[in-house]
Amino acid sequence: MYFKQFFDEKLAQYAYLVGCQANGTAVIIDPMRDIDQYIDHAANQNLTITAAVDTHIHADYISGLREFAERGVKVYASDEGDKDWKYEWLKGSDYDYEFLNDGDEFKIGNITIKAWHTPGHTPEHLSYFITDGAAAGEPMGVATGDFVFVGDVGRPDLLESAAGQENVMEPSARTLFGTVEEFKKLPEYMQVWPGHGAGSACGKALGAIPETTVGYELRYNNSLKSASSEDSFVNFILEGQPEPPLYFARMKRDNKIGPALIGGLPQPKRLTLNELRGLVGKEEPIILDTREKEDYVAGHIPGSLLSPLNKQFNTVAGSYITEDDQIYLVVSEHQLTEAVRDLYRIGLDNVVGYVTPRDILMYKDQGGDMEKLDVVKFEDVENLDSNELVVDVRKASEFEESHVDGAVNFAHTRLLPNKENIPSGKKLYLHCMTGGRSAVASAFLKRKGFEVALIDDDFEKYMSKVKA
Repeated sequence: MYFKQFFDEKLAQYAYLVGCQANGTAVIIDPMRDIDQYIDHAANQNLTITAAVDTHIHADYISGLREFAERGVKVYASDEGDKDWKYEWLKGSDYDYEFLNDGDEFKIGNITIKAWHTPGHTPEHLSYFITDGAAAGEPMGVATGDFVFVGDVGRPDLLESAAGQENVMEPSARTLFGTVEEFKKLPEYMQVWPGHGAGSACGKALGAIPETTVGYELRYNNSLKSASSEDSFVNFILEGQPEPPLYFARMKRDNKIGPALIGGLPQPKRLTLNELRGLVGKEEPIILDTREKEDYVAGHIPGSLLSPLNKQFNTVAGSYITEDDQIYLVVSEHQLTEAVRDLYRIGLDNVVGYVTPRDILMYKDQGGDMEKLDVVKFEDVENLDSNELVVDVRKASEFEESHVDGAVNFAHTRLLPNKENIPSGKKLYLHCMTGGRSAVASAFLKRKGFEVALIDDDFEKYMSKVKA
């Protein structure tokens, strides 16, 4: 058996290629939309991907299941859950597909993949037991998707907090408790291959270790350890979950009704300086600046958004940009494909042009309009008047733990739907822990017409002085 784990750092997402070397076939579990990476790797191992399977309808990225189906690969998807959680694009289609229920199996050469219904994170969620028939008669591991992670379990609140369903959070948590009880019955030696790692918003305390075992998680996973009773588990698992990025609702919808097929990555055109000048001041296109915070603060195209090309790139871009927005990037040539690929993975396909940081400098030298962000320290906002307000863009759980007196809280990933609730007519001073989240939030609110300043400072150091 051949086994390969793929990891996307920005989405903290794992996909798994499992191949039978005896007959040269393979299955891919939870593929992302840009499936070339899996096909190419399989080919290098003399394997052909003949099957693709999802654990559930994903909320944080566009699934690659439809892309594989378009290429004639047989795809497998869950048939569990109610009518609201079915793969609408697949049923009745001309694709080669099969829906799976609890206990169903399919084979890839000598390898058996067995579906296990593990609801709670979502109603339709399946995990997959993997048995290498050439070496053993029982599973060596289980691909748990968003059910069990290293150090955590999949959050049961997303159907309500991200997808907009009402009054499902607690029932989902209670369903998840029942599934956890079944997990406890598995052999302790069994390997666990999760769908996400540290940095994912699909849980609140995911570990960075790429794989684990049932026994280790039963000993050290706080979410599993909280399941001494149903009520204690429900209280623990619903408390302190981070605000989901805004784009999660759109991912649920697109993966359910069918991701768009655009024939591969967008190919944006490099703009001339005259074309760049023509964009400045226009409301419709989005200029997304991927430079570092310090470069953006020092000078940027008026109205441009900030999203440095780091681990938070998808979260920020997906929270401030919609699928209908026309996107122009500020990005270096060597990072262009990376940025376009990242946006493609979350369904932001309308990337039509770009300029480089060097182009920005040339534009500035030729007298082009530029803006700067106002920057202050915490000491500068200690005595504000009635027309000024501190806005804390950290998570609600962080705000509850400690915050500046008089501050209001709007998580940076939820600013777009909360725009009407943010006080207008006041100068807003935005902060987070060290300035990263508040910088992207400041850029967004400034574009929306708010008067803003960035508190580029260390929150913990400041609060320790205040409390001393």
